[in-house]
Amino acid sequence: MAGETRRWTDQVVEVWIGNLLRAGVILSAGVVLFGACVYLVRHGHELPHYRVFVGTPKDLRTVSGIWRNVLAFRGQGLIQLGLLLLIATPVARVAFSVVAFAVERDRLYVAVTLLVLAILTYSLMGGRL
Repeated sequence: MAGETRRWTDQVVEVWIGNLLRAGVILSAGVVLFGACVYLVRHGHELPHYRVFVGTPKDLRTVSGIWRNVLAFRGQGLIQLGLLLLIATPVARVAFSVVAFAVERDRLYVAVTLLVLAILTYSLMGGRL
């Protein structure tokens, strides 16, 4: 109602985090499934060459390369985007936790969660600054 402020209780935060994780996984699975369908429509008739190992193309190893493939509507790029979304889901959870702890004015947990977020970011950048 009008003058009531909604408190960020632990239960409210847990529900938000659960919904965030669920939405991230569902979105990721949907993008991967869509990319797989696009890939199979375009390449499903090709026979695999089991004697020759073909790794991931170089343009699918960077975010910019993945994005270019997505914009070109290539199945492999869409699948990689779905995997990036899956990786981003727990990172988004940690970032949301920082905000939730800040709203609750819990400085210790804000500091610890920021440290975890910094470590995650550092590791996702390949250990380079």
